[in-house]
Amino acid sequence: MQVIIFCGGLGTRLREETEFRPKPMLNIGPRPILWHIMKIFSCQGYEEFILPLGYKGEMIRDYFYHYELMNNDVTIELGKNERLTIHESHDECGWKITMVNTGELTEKGGRLKRVERFVHGDRFLLTYGDGVADVDVDQLLAFHESHGKCVTITGVSAKQQFGELQLDGSRITSFREKPMKSENGTIISGGFMVCERRIFDYLSPDTACDLEIGVLDKLASEGELMVYRHMGFWSCMDTYRDMVWLNKLWDTGKAAWKIW
Repeated sequence: MQVIIFCGGLGTRLREETEFRPKPMLNIGPRPILWHIMKIFSCQGYEEFILPLGYKGEMIRDYFYHYELMNNDVTIELGKNERLTIHESHDECGWKITMVNTGELTEKGGRLKRVERFVHGDRFLLTYGDGVADVDVDQLLAFHESHGKCVTITGVSAKQQFGELQLDGSRITSFREKPMKSENGTIISGGFMVCERRIFDYLSPDTACDLEIGVLDKLASEGELMVYRHMGFWSCMDTYRDMVWLNKLWDTGKAAWKIW
């Protein structure tokens, strides 16, 4: 099953860093947060990725284009057309990565629609390029298959003020993007979604087509949006303070999302 990871946003709340590189390329330890997200999926058997690119997307292309050279041991023989031998020494063998230019200012719904032609099956995984968690993907998929609805969102308990979910049991009745107030214990969207292919019927390739406002809230009103409650670790890199905290967890060996 393919994994789509949004990688095109401007990252305005981290402007001090994203002025120079896209948010998915901000490091946790020695690697970009995007790499960490991909490792969460790949260690559970999901190794085919689609990356909708936008703002400074060329930096993400460049990172993976040179990945083998920069992350393996190499032998270079000079004077003979600079023969290069790459000695495989990393654990990411088997990753298949499709990078798609979806426009610098395109909203997430438009980005998703613009990669539709690269999605092979009737179901796919979808998440944001700035959130990490110790989610059990197989359990998430089993829950999704049990209810037969269009989309399952992983719900997490957090104080961050975005993506608040109004619930009736496991059914999402309302999706509010970035509510003004959020109480401790509120269930919010943590990304890590499972989508049926028919979600594309709700989308358009228009630059202004949003995912949360107009699509997920419509699915909620139609009873087609469900929540998988994740009680483990989850965090996003939304601010500079978040970035410092995630790096501290990594440096002190307390990165709970490191399940590989």
